[in-house]
Amino acid sequence: MLAYPHPACLEHDTGPEHPERAARLRAVLDALRRAYPDLAWLEAPAARRGDLLRVHAAALVDEVLVPVPAGLRRLDPDTVVGPGSGRAALHAAGAGIAAVDAVMSGDDETAFCAVRPPGHHATGDAVMGFCLFNNVAVAAAHARDRHGLERIAIVDFDVHHGNGTQAIFQRDPAVAYFSSHQSGLFPHTGSVHERGMGNVHNVLLPPGSGGFRFRNTWLDTLLPGLDAFRPQLVLVSAGFDAHLADPLADLMLDADDFAWITAELRTIARRHGAGRVVSLLEGGYNLDALAECTVAHVGALRD
Repeated sequence: MLAYPHPACLEHDTGPEHPERAARLRAVLDALRRAYPDLAWLEAPAARRGDLLRVHAAALVDEVLVPVPAGLRRLDPDTVVGPGSGRAALHAAGAGIAAVDAVMSGDDETAFCAVRPPGHHATGDAVMGFCLFNNVAVAAAHARDRHGLERIAIVDFDVHHGNGTQAIFQRDPAVAYFSSHQSGLFPHTGSVHERGMGNVHNVLLPPGSGGFRFRNTWLDTLLPGLDAFRPQLVLVSAGFDAHLADPLADLMLDADDFAWITAELRTIARRHGAGRVVSLLEGGYNLDALAECTVAHVGALRD
């Protein structure tokens, strides 16, 4: 499999007390290099303005890319940018584009984008929840428009609902969104009644839910829907903040649960989409748990 990092993603400064910090990505990169010394690392390119405008308003793109000469600038109560943030956001979005191109050309079946800032809360016209550009949405729109795909699935197992991804694609029949997330958490969206045009599939997990409930939820509801959609490409919003040690939520998953769901997604991808899976890092705020879960996830992508 292929891995797409970029050094610029470490230069996105959110301040010393912010949970979405550069140490997250360092932990992921260090753990992957130790666990898989033969992993193929490819530097993520920067997304172009036209790539971003497929899913974002020009005003949002301009807001993210406004130079910050020094210090920090707060875009909303949770979302902070510094001098290196615009460049980091461009490479985080560009990683998904490059990974889609690679799996579509047959370079490999799977790819993991080891990037930050995360993306799934960013809507078409608003940054939100630590997210600047919606990286998975940019990748999906590129796959639809550049590669002509008619059935693209976005699978989101981050503990928080990907409200931005859902909002961007809820009227797009080429993209189906499948999400499990904890009830009662930011951004307080993702009800089972939010169905888009039948292409949105949400399941809420009560606080305290562990791997047994998580797996059965996917087996009973979300995976059958994903299989019925017959995706030509599976994109993953890979957040690991549903881990039992994560400080921002109250689910009780462990690394084996993330390896399990990844293997299930690979099975469906092989059945309908030549095995093509592109995963993009989202949340996860306990460094040890994030590293362990990423290693398990990438291991299942490599299997």
